[in-house]
Amino acid sequence: MTKTALILVDLQNDFMPGGALAVADGDATVRVANALMPDYDLVIATQDWHPADHMSFAANHPANGPGELVQLDGLDQVLWPVHCVQGTAGASFHSALNVAGIHEVIRKGSDRRVDSYSGFFDNGKRKSTGLSDLARSHGIETVHVMGLATDYCVKFTALDALHEGFDVRLIVAGCRGVNLAPGDAQRAVDDMLEAGVKELHVNE
Repeated sequence: MTKTALILVDLQNDFMPGGALAVADGDATVRVANALMPDYDLVIATQDWHPADHMSFAANHPANGPGELVQLDGLDQVLWPVHCVQGTAGASFHSALNVAGIHEVIRKGSDRRVDSYSGFFDNGKRKSTGLSDLARSHGIETVHVMGLATDYCVKFTALDALHEGFDVRLIVAGCRGVNLAPGDAQRAVDDMLEAGVKELHVNE
């Protein structure tokens, strides 16, 4: 029988309404996660875990502001407000999330020189987070992905899961987008589906 993992992407306070990098309606993802967790062989949560001097923070680029694009260690990088700093309340999971239902946590973005949207690799694909090996060690063949935000961390997590050889389903009802530009989240969904990710419909 095929074993399936649920990957919960960055359900952290700073991405929720009122957070430092708030995603509109982001907290609606939590009830979807809580409802789905018992149905899976393995539940993995990713967690942005940045040092305060992370170079993806606009605050560390005096000449630039949030949303601007810069070069960071040879890669294009959108600059963000300071968020999910290691050990802060903003980096913690949402208080309503059933953390007891999470089997493993994968932290990412801890190297100040490179961001890490994907739960599998940093943005330069230079270092693995260990998520792929973890899933395989549990016999996982299929992964279902949901969380925040559709147009960044969810998208790159799903695409990397696909490239790692997993059968990947996107739980759209459990995702919300940043939408720096109008329609970014929908374009991200379209990109994932075009790449071979399948959409999974669940009851919200």
